Amino acid sequence: MVKHVLYLSYDGMTDPLGQSQVLPYIIGLTKAGYSFHLVSFEKPDRYNENRLTIEAICRENNIDWHPLKYTKRPPLLSTVWDVIKMRRAAMRLHKKHGLSLIHCRSYISALIGLSFKRKKGIPFLFDMRGFWADERVDGGLWNLDNPVYKWVYNFFKKKEQSFLLDSDHSVSLTHAGKTDIIQREGYAHLDSQISVIPCCADLKLFKPYERDNDEQFTIGYLGSLGTWYMLDEMLLFFRQLIDYKPKAIFHFLTKDNPSQIFDKAKEMGIEIARFIVEESTRADLPFKTRNWDYSIFFILPSYSKKSSSPTKQGELMGLGIPIICNKGVGDVDAVVEKFDSGIAMELEGEFDIEACLNKVYDKQVIVNGARHYFSLEQGVINYLDIYKQII
Repeated sequence: MVKHVLYLSYDGMTDPLGQSQVLPYIIGLTKAGYSFHLVSFEKPDRYNENRLTIEAICRENNIDWHPLKYTKRPPLLSTVWDVIKMRRAAMRLHKKHGLSLIHCRSYISALIGLSFKRKKGIPFLFDMRGFWADERVDGGLWNLDNPVYKWVYNFFKKKEQSFLLDSDHSVSLTHAGKTDIIQREGYAHLDSQISVIPCCADLKLFKPYERDNDEQFTIGYLGSLGTWYMLDEMLLFFRQLIDYKPKAIFHFLTKDNPSQIFDKAKEMGIEIARFIVEESTRADLPFKTRNWDYSIFFILPSYSKKSSSPTKQGELMGLGIPIICNKGVGDVDAVVEKFDSGIAMELEGEFDIEACLNKVYDKQVIVNGARHYFSLEQGVINYLDIYKQII
């Protein structure tokens, strides 16, 4: 008997995140015999640009994709409208197929899963992806001095309790996040009901590429800068690095506007000629990072970041590139230490550049660490085990 799974994502499949952290798992799970109905919310520009690609991927892998338009404005009310659209789509698909499981990515989607669990008895997997409500506050998106945002925050923190306690299983991206949950009063019994699955990487794509420039010292940054990544501190590190590597280059692979990097570099007195800022397709990343000596990412440490697993960590390790990062973010520093894949440092005071440069790394050790911890195949197996438990 075919088991129909409804996968609800408020992230779009035409976004990079959907292509790296949703579709690869679903493709793996379809091979185990599950029939997937995927509901996602797409931003119009990304949808127009990448729709045909995602449709082809879904068609080739027998995924039933139902893209809905993401509503951006007005704040809060637009999200309420999107939740209504998501609920209608879920109801329609349940009536047509008879769902065996609802897999909910993050909190907005979990509102639907919780409702269907309580009203229709359909098993519900809470794939929490982090402490979402706290991320909104820590990232400055919700100001708790505003009574409306304070009410919304309290609403979702209360719902978070229901998602964790009433779901059939939960997934945390980090051990640090899971530990925080089970140490809460009345949550210790959830230890066996919460699995840790980090943001896995497609290591068939992210694998070492042969270097072709041994003379140029290059430090690289991969991905968007966004709310959490600390550009000022990364540029400060680079400025200090130049004292040790006078010809060093900082290579950014990002879709962000280069001017924000150049303007900040000028303020810090760093020559613009030292920077390369360019976009890249996902498929070209291994080639474009081939000459990186180190990769760097500093993430703003906060309570919500206990549950954060940067997608780029597994990808960079798969490429065999040592990582320079900061402490206090999810399991990042624990993974770096365990698999000898870089150095995690404090962000206060002078950076210990010599400690970074004097450490010798074995590329194959780093790659093996990625295979052990961030393997997409292992991630699929872990989800498959959860599915078998729940259904």
